[in-house]
Amino acid sequence: MKVCIACGMPMKETSDFAMGDAEKDYCVYCARPDGTMQSYEEKLDSMTNFIIRTQGLDEKAANATARDMLSRLPAWKAID
Repeated sequence: MKVCIACGMPMKETSDFAMGDAEKDYCVYCARPDGTMQSYEEKLDSMTNFIIRTQGLDEKAANATARDMLSRLPAWKAID
């Protein structure tokens, strides 16, 4: 089983992969409509909003949590 390099989501089904392409290293949630991977800024924004929605943290705490999570993933190791 592959894990998304940009968000860490397990990708089990073909539909989990960007554009349904199991050769991609990132998931459907980390892809832009054209199938390319989102930038760090795009992913940080969406992850921050996801954390606010699901965990109820304020924006500053959610952003710090998202930065910490993303820093552990292969796609973003060199960023920060």
